[in-house]
Amino acid sequence: MTSQGSSSDLVTHSQSHSREKGFECTVCSKRFTRARDLVVHSRIHSGEKLYKCHVYDKAFRESGELKKYIRVHTGEKPCKCQECDKAFSQSRHLNMHMRIHTGDKPYKCRVCDKAFRESGELKKHIRVHTGEKPYKCQMCDKAFSQSAHLNVHMRIHTGDKPCKCQVCDKAFRVSGDLITHMRIHTGDKPYRCEMCDKAFRVSGDLITHMRIHTGDKPYKCQACDKAFRVSGDLITHMRIHTGDKPYKCQVCDKSFSVSVNLNRHMRVHTGAKPYKCNVCDRAFGQSGHLNGHMRLHTTGRPIHECSVCKQPLADS
Repeated sequence: MTSQGSSSDLVTHSQSHSREKGFECTVCSKRFTRARDLVVHSRIHSGEKLYKCHVYDKAFRESGELKKYIRVHTGEKPCKCQECDKAFSQSRHLNMHMRIHTGDKPYKCRVCDKAFRESGELKKHIRVHTGEKPYKCQMCDKAFSQSAHLNVHMRIHTGDKPCKCQVCDKAFRVSGDLITHMRIHTGDKPYRCEMCDKAFRVSGDLITHMRIHTGDKPYKCQACDKAFRVSGDLITHMRIHTGDKPYKCQVCDKSFSVSVNLNRHMRVHTGAKPYKCNVCDRAFGQSGHLNGHMRLHTTGRPIHECSVCKQPLADS
């Protein structure tokens, strides 16, 4: 090495200690301590990518970026965790993983006391406070704070259901819905009531069930003093006040406020009688009519039948 080269290297090395940044970008005025750092930075402005992948048409500004990318093809994961059997293709991924073992959460929210392992997680969290929703749907007016939520939403428009059940032909937009559905096949009910022996497939069903024990009825009618454990019961109840009857018979002009009433009514047209007596050969279109009929067998009291609806009526 020449004395001139040694002198230049010494200057560069000295600048790293003094933090003097003698190399300035002529485009954005950013400064660097080393000339080669400025050269690499300049490629951002020029778009130059000298380091090309020989497998795909990817190219990179820095040789280190290409080296990391090549591991995608080779599957090489040289960065190994000393605590578990995990391995990673990049050292920064290992560093983030190590925080699981250490419990380190260096990225802290300045609004609340939440802390996160990754800067990206903090960035997403901050949107809870700001209300920012940068990911906008191009097909409707919905917007989301996270790109993953937009991706799931887009399946409503595309009809895509990538989460498929391996047991039956059901498919779902969201993996969580598939997980819940699989419990139908496995019989798994992980959500258990601590006050009785009931168990549920879905956490929401347990929450609703707990109101039986607590007596909580959070869904209150604004028109009267009625309150309900389940929002659906309030919606049905409100039709008493509004007169809304959305369930219409396709055969006649009858309509009903509750779907179960329409189902019962349809038996008038179809003649279906699903409620069968186990003692004799009688069958009925409604469970209440069967219950009335059974009194003939259990009490021996005579039964009279309505000529219009065929409902059995016991003598008083």
